[in-house]
Amino acid sequence: MPTTVFSTDVLLGVVEGLKTPNPALLERYFPTIQQSEAEQIHFDTIKSRRRIAPFVSPLVAGKVVESQGWKANTFSPAYIKDKRRFDPDKPFKRIAGEQIGGRLTPQQRLDAYLATELDDQVNMVTRRLEVMASEALRTAKVTVTGEGYGTVVVDFGRDPALTPAALAGTDKWTDPGSTPLDDLQDWSDLVLEKSGTTPVDVVMGVAAWKAFRTHDTVAKRLDVLRIQNNGLDVGAQQIEGLTPRGTIDGFNIWTYGGWYEDPDTGAVTPIWPADIVGMASALVEGVRAFGGIKDPKAGLQAVPYFPKMWIEEDPAVTWLMLQAAPLVVPTRPDATLAVDVV
Repeated sequence: MPTTVFSTDVLLGVVEGLKTPNPALLERYFPTIQQSEAEQIHFDTIKSRRRIAPFVSPLVAGKVVESQGWKANTFSPAYIKDKRRFDPDKPFKRIAGEQIGGRLTPQQRLDAYLATELDDQVNMVTRRLEVMASEALRTAKVTVTGEGYGTVVVDFGRDPALTPAALAGTDKWTDPGSTPLDDLQDWSDLVLEKSGTTPVDVVMGVAAWKAFRTHDTVAKRLDVLRIQNNGLDVGAQQIEGLTPRGTIDGFNIWTYGGWYEDPDTGAVTPIWPADIVGMASALVEGVRAFGGIKDPKAGLQAVPYFPKMWIEEDPAVTWLMLQAAPLVVPTRPDATLAVDVV
């Protein structure tokens, strides 16, 4: 008989060895992982102020100047608890891709099933984080909804001016009289004013990109040469995520292609909406934060994913569960902006 339960250490080892899908927004704008041993996630948001040094007479005492501000926040995240059932007869049946008649032992099949299920669980969590990253970049908010948890909107406090109203009338990029390059420059200057950082990355949904690339003021000036030294390569893309489209006026132009299946409706939904243009600075300093898992076997471990496996005796079933308590945080929310342009 094959071994039917793997220890937590073994499961964690398998998870660490898995390759995740292409979470382009996470990798580019939220590269730092923060792990908390507490149930709550603690995160900071930074607000820049454009102050100048005060004058005083040389004969009076120095003027006390407060340090630049940052805000500490606490959030109790919702849990992800992905639970999978392993039927007792699974290891004795041929797996996908195995030679007819079977060449693997039951233990090898169980190992393969385990790796496949864990891979799918990690991919689902990663895709959830990518959806949160998109929402955080576009709105500087993340909506967390779950069974028994309710709905909580985590507002990172971006300056309201950085969420401009949707373009209308002749300002829409589909109108020949619109000025998309002027818009990009104005929005970039606005982000610089509010955050002290310059957003050189422009992320476009499909509809926004179509309107942008065909606009008379853009079509002849967009530089689509391969520019390896600044991370752009506009060759054919074979995976989901960010696709570089070229540079113009100092901006790196990207499109985003990626979808997820809404767990409530089952609808296949774009991770980045088609009409939206977003701008972001590399100094958004995004964080992937994970709270501790309230599970006796986890012991509030500071790990992004906590897998465990156990047997239910009657009927005989083996269960695999992956738990996570994540939140995506833009430390500098004012280093982002997003507008509906179509």
